[in-house]
Amino acid sequence: MPPLAAQTALAGSPPALPAKAWLLMDFDSGEVLASANADEPLPPASLTKMMTSYIVEQALRSGKLKQTDLVSVSQNAWCRGSSTESCMYLPLNSQATVIDILRGIIIQSGNDASKAIAEHMAGSEEGFAKLMNAEAQRLGMTHTHFVNPTGLPDPEHKSSAHDLAILARAIIHDSADYYPIYAEREFKYNGIKQGNRNALLYTDPTVDGLKTGHTEAAGYCLVTSSKRNEMRLISVILNTNSAQARADESRELLGWGFSTFEKATPIQPNAVVTTAKVSFGKVDTVAAGLGAPWMLTVPRGQQVQTSVELKPGLEAPVTKGAVIGKVVATSNGKPVGEAPLVAQADVERAGLLQRMWQHLVK
Repeated sequence: MPPLAAQTALAGSPPALPAKAWLLMDFDSGEVLASANADEPLPPASLTKMMTSYIVEQALRSGKLKQTDLVSVSQNAWCRGSSTESCMYLPLNSQATVIDILRGIIIQSGNDASKAIAEHMAGSEEGFAKLMNAEAQRLGMTHTHFVNPTGLPDPEHKSSAHDLAILARAIIHDSADYYPIYAEREFKYNGIKQGNRNALLYTDPTVDGLKTGHTEAAGYCLVTSSKRNEMRLISVILNTNSAQARADESRELLGWGFSTFEKATPIQPNAVVTTAKVSFGKVDTVAAGLGAPWMLTVPRGQQVQTSVELKPGLEAPVTKGAVIGKVVATSNGKPVGEAPLVAQADVERAGLLQRMWQHLVK
């Protein structure tokens, strides 16, 4: 395919890539730095398994699953070793632990592992697909519909570059205990050792995930995450023409992102940003500041300006840490992010006589 130029970009000269859709996202903010055809629903192939593994990871975190729980391999889940599909090679009617199944999904891209855990958790692939779609809806994946836990072809099974980046961001953020598995280069099970198909794991030490995919309809796909210094970027490449191309295009897109953007700290977390007026309190004002450290990803060399918006009609009592407004950052006249402003102290409600006097004064 001819190179596809960016349809949206926060900085000039993004690469033109010969993929059917692609996207680069800043992990911290979720901001799309550049993209093309980012919302077009396309076959995601085994990128689907990011949702399968995410649901397993969240079930482990919540206690619904334990790493040592045993998962049975049914006739439906069993992989016969066909060269046309990825397998963990779980023996028929055997059992495997949840943590081994998770590695089989992430590292070996096992269709058998994905089907087995789907049946274990939801009774069937169809039942598990309902869980997948509910989770996709919760995450805001608006151009996604899952039919199965594997990504095997189905005309109704679709996702978009933007949605897959949202999912990758959720995995990194919500599954911190299990995210290191995505960087593991190989996994041996049942005497069979298989390597991770993400070629960038072997050539770029800053890359630590996430997933490859390939079918005839989907082409060669890759979702990648890389962290350099304080900046983490997520790239999505959909439907390019070879495993080499998906790696090369991901490498080019990430290289452009890291060379074009930088982190900026508009306001220090300990600073008092402004003072808000408070009605009917024992004091008339309260200091407002950031509730947490705030970093933005902006084009290199651009200055960042900030403006404050306070909630109108603030009345006591006010609790320390309560959101009482926001600070908006702009660069070159374009909004680049915002953060909540929180009260830096408690403000108790004044007594009746004091409130009556304040009301008369107002």
